[in-house]
Amino acid sequence: MAKRKIIEIDRDSCDGCGLCTEACAEGALVLDEENKAVLAKEIYCDGMGACLDVCPTGALRIVERESESYDPEATYTHVLRTRGKDAAAHVHGIHSEEGAESVPPLACGCPGSMAREIKKPASTQEGKTISGTSELTQWPIQLHLVSPHAPYFNRSDLLIAADCTAFTLGSFHQDLLKGKKLIIACPKLDDTTGYVEKIAEILKNNTIYSLTVATMVVPCCSGLVRMVERAVEISGTNINVKKIVIGIDGEILSEKSDPEHKLHSGPAVS
Repeated sequence: MAKRKIIEIDRDSCDGCGLCTEACAEGALVLDEENKAVLAKEIYCDGMGACLDVCPTGALRIVERESESYDPEATYTHVLRTRGKDAAAHVHGIHSEEGAESVPPLACGCPGSMAREIKKPASTQEGKTISGTSELTQWPIQLHLVSPHAPYFNRSDLLIAADCTAFTLGSFHQDLLKGKKLIIACPKLDDTTGYVEKIAEILKNNTIYSLTVATMVVPCCSGLVRMVERAVEISGTNINVKKIVIGIDGEILSEKSDPEHKLHSGPAVS
C-alpha cells in the first residue's frame, strides 16, 4: 500500500441523495443500509473527484492517505457486471475482462484524454493566414515558477487557466487574457503540492482587482477551481471568482461568478 488520493465521505453531512453514485463512472460509491454514501471498494476509486461537484452538502472531499492502488481492470469488471458494457466503456484506464470486447485504455486514466477529431468548418478565406497578437505581458506563467512577490501581480486582474484552455479556445488571448496577468497549471499532471498556498500568497501580497479561473469541461479540471477557491479562503481575502468552462470544441460553455465574494482591494506591494 502507498499514499494516494482517494475520496473521503463525511457521513454526518451525507443526505443520501445518491448523486455521487451516478457521477462516479467507476461505481466506487454506493449507498449503504443507512442510506449513506460509502466506498464499495477502495480499488474502484481513482481519486479524480468527478463526484465532488455534484454533492449538494459538501460531504465528499479528496484526501491523501495509505490505500490500495486504483485497479482499472477490476473496476472495469465491476462496472461491466453491475451497469453493463456501455457504462464500463467510461471507466478510467480500462482493460477488458477476458473474453469481452477489447476496450483501449485511456491515457492518464482521464476521460478528457479520449482521442477525437474536432471538425471545423471550411475557411471562407483559404490560403490566407491571419496573425494574432499575443496579449501575454509577463513571464514566467507556470504556477511552479511564478513568485508570489513578483511586482507585476500587484494592482492586476489575474487569470488562472488550465494548460489546455489556450490550445482549445482560439480567441484565448483576445477574450480571456487581454489586460490580465496569467498563471497556468494542470491539476491532473502537475505535482500540485504547494499550489494552494502559492495562490493564497499571491492574493495576500498583492492588490488583485479580479480573479478568473478558466478550465476545460473534462472532470480533471474541476480540481483547479477547488484549489483556487481554497486559496481564496485561506488568504482571508474577499475576491470575486469568475469561473469559465471551455468545451473541447473550443466554445465557452459557461461563465459564472461566485456571489459570496466581493472585489478584493488588498495591500499595495511596492
